Amino acid sequence: MKLKIIIILVLVVFAALGFTLIIRKQSPHNEMIAILKAINKQNTNIHNSFNVEPQITYLDSFVKANPSAEDRELLSAKGSLLLEAGKEQEAVKQYEKIINELDFMTTDDILDNAGIAYMRLGERSNCMLNHTGSSCIFPIKDDGVHIIKTGSSKAIEIYKTLLKINPDDLESRWLINIAYMTLGQYPQNVPAEVLIPGLNTTNVTDVKPFKDIAKSLGLNTNGRAGGVVVDDFNNDGYLDIVTSAWDLSDPMHYFENNRNGTFSDVTERANLTGITGGLNIQQTDYNNDGNIDLFVLRGAWLDKGFGEQPSSLLRNNGDGTFTDVTKQSGLLFFHPTQAATWADFNNDGWLDVFIGTESAINDHNASPSYSMLYINNHDGTFTNFAQAAHCEISAFIKGVTSADYNNDGWMDVFISTMNGKKYLLKNKGNKGGGIDFEDVSEQAGLTKNTERTFTTWFYDYNNDGWQDIIVCDYQFEHALSYYTAAEALGKPIPKAGNVFLYRNDHNGKFTDVTKEAGLDKVVYSMGANFGDIDNDGYLDMYFGTGNPDFRSLVPNKFFKNIKGQKFEDITTASRMGNLQKGHGIAFADLKNDGKQDIFAEMGGAYIGDSYTSSLYLNPNNNNNNWISLKLEGVKANKAAIGSHIKLTFTEGGVKRSVYKDVNSGGSFGSSPLKQEIGIGKAAVIDEIEIKWAGSNVVQHFKNIKPNQFLHITEGVNNYQVNKLAKLTFIDKQDPLCMPLTAKLK
Repeated sequence: MKLKIIIILVLVVFAALGFTLIIRKQSPHNEMIAILKAINKQNTNIHNSFNVEPQITYLDSFVKANPSAEDRELLSAKGSLLLEAGKEQEAVKQYEKIINELDFMTTDDILDNAGIAYMRLGERSNCMLNHTGSSCIFPIKDDGVHIIKTGSSKAIEIYKTLLKINPDDLESRWLINIAYMTLGQYPQNVPAEVLIPGLNTTNVTDVKPFKDIAKSLGLNTNGRAGGVVVDDFNNDGYLDIVTSAWDLSDPMHYFENNRNGTFSDVTERANLTGITGGLNIQQTDYNNDGNIDLFVLRGAWLDKGFGEQPSSLLRNNGDGTFTDVTKQSGLLFFHPTQAATWADFNNDGWLDVFIGTESAINDHNASPSYSMLYINNHDGTFTNFAQAAHCEISAFIKGVTSADYNNDGWMDVFISTMNGKKYLLKNKGNKGGGIDFEDVSEQAGLTKNTERTFTTWFYDYNNDGWQDIIVCDYQFEHALSYYTAAEALGKPIPKAGNVFLYRNDHNGKFTDVTKEAGLDKVVYSMGANFGDIDNDGYLDMYFGTGNPDFRSLVPNKFFKNIKGQKFEDITTASRMGNLQKGHGIAFADLKNDGKQDIFAEMGGAYIGDSYTSSLYLNPNNNNNNWISLKLEGVKANKAAIGSHIKLTFTEGGVKRSVYKDVNSGGSFGSSPLKQEIGIGKAAVIDEIEIKWAGSNVVQHFKNIKPNQFLHITEGVNNYQVNKLAKLTFIDKQDPLCMPLTAKLK
């Protein structure tokens, strides 16, 4: 019996909480802060499954009033709640009381929960309170090995018992191997009958390890699942970082780049205090003023009405501050979402936004919600045209992405859902002044699989000039440790948690090439993005993994693109297999050395599953060349989102091209809008071709030297070279405290 269901709550009689907003006359910005505070207060509710403190309070009061009702199930239920609340020591005491003190028959469920409580206690004592750059990095070794060994040692004893009872318990088998790793005893001390061999080996030899330096730079905010945007918010040429987390009690953080190898948290100065929540955040320039704005998406995954939260449009005022303009822009709605895509859908030179909402799958009493297409009115406001444009979809939408997949000059939309259906919406163009979409999913060959899907994006993985589709499966019946163990042991498992790669066939159709591309692997992505870590001109992918189950202690996954033909798993070699829950991901050249680093916003759904963000420093895997392009639209939207870039060059005597669209990358996590593109060993770029979004104007620039930061304005024949200082990040955790750029040479 699932402990979460036990939670008491058959016994709960609560009057429905009325939600009345009494907001005095105030600025729209402060009004949004008041709305968020009021909803947060309402959501602190015993019926909100992700807000456990009220449940603990109720359970304590119930047991106090009814001492005879206390039994192992209620005690275990409280232990589970304490774990979700981040009170691991108290949770452990609950389970020890059941196992050691009370005259109860200990069940597998109780042992299972006790085991993960001990595991989490070990992680709290070591990975969080004594965090290092190797903490929770799979396979665990070096200074990632636990100093305080109690938690993992106790967990091992629990898992030994469980595996004697059921040798086929793959979840416990995975977790006992991880526990031995945390003690520095894998594989030598792992009993042969439970050993999963080969977890600490890799066949990859050409990838150097990345290093997490977030703590040294003060970027290791401790939070729940959320989003990240890396971009230049103050137009000084240097990349800043904004993060969010999903609960309305979780603050945003704005880290300004100090241009000297450090960052400052300027959240309060930027007027972002009180703008809370956001399972996903994105950047845009909705008013074409050249300042990067923010869009915060809220309410995803929450049921029973708790997800009815507003998203926020935050205008960048150009003076270091942001103002919430959601209400006056016409974007105020109360639907759960974490999925949106900004593009110029009607080719008028202004960015519009398509938003996918979560319509409940099983709750037939809930009112359905529909996707929205907000068209820009050019005056700071938007109008929803979704119904008229035939793109009003009611589904549990988890990801949306946009691109011109058929190269007809109009931006199309792809949608992933938890309902088991995927949608490809072809933009039929702005005919007669209106905008219209057509569902071509079946014709495109995208309806054969009916898996639940999540993370998604368009990109050109094989450099043929046509946008392909990545979409990630997210169906499961067990904790993710089950599937990861089965894969490692070579056991047959149903398709679960895979990445699906659909190759564009240039004729309106797509072919599933997942297996031949080497991507038929267990991943379970909650957030991901793509970039080119070695500047070979082929786009690599990093996936944040997980689900709310604490036993889903599986590594984030990293795949390197091998010449547009297949992908190689470099998780172990790169030292980026963080075992904690991963969400928003951004690839960005933060050091201005042409090498993309990776920022990962970490954390799960519960406060007890919060974790520190990571910034993985690129170790410079080779000396390939690159170019960085900041495009500025004139007839096209100012941010040039959706514009096509084609680089042509000769490498090793072979002429080749690299294609890149201007966007922020994947559907969860936003990379910079300036495009960082690798060109391999090419000594010169023969030609840069830009087809500007919306206007479809084509420009050409010839014989460009590599390894430069260029600013290109639509219609201007000369580009501007931006001189940016290379930054040196200091690893304060290193005993010698030497510059990382020097040590990694």
